[in-house]
Amino acid sequence: MNPAFNHEFWSALDALISTHAWVIDRPAGSSHPRFPDIVYPYDYGYLEGTTSADGGGVDLWVGSEVPKSLTGVVMTVDLFKKDTELKLLIGCTLEEMQRIEVHHNGASQSGVLIVRDDDGPMSR
Repeated sequence: MNPAFNHEFWSALDALISTHAWVIDRPAGSSHPRFPDIVYPYDYGYLEGTTSADGGGVDLWVGSEVPKSLTGVVMTVDLFKKDTELKLLIGCTLEEMQRIEVHHNGASQSGVLIVRDDDGPMSR
């Protein structure tokens, strides 16, 4: 993999994150509006003014690390919604990222964690 392309990918996401407001519509501990058994372990929301595959904003998770910089992404496939999405992980520790990955695996959804490393991919 070309490290320059990898750096450009993360830099492009940094630019997207820094130029759009974060909307947290599902705070940590809250339940999914249609599926009350799904509880969000961390703050979950989207980037205002962006568009994702499902027509909503680009999704993001916010962890406990400061500063709140992009630490990874989770790529998901949802067979129920018939879409794929990129979930941004902002300020997440490795443990938080792994818990988010587990959150996105089950039922009709499958996800894979990619930890940020500007020198090369660190897919789990």
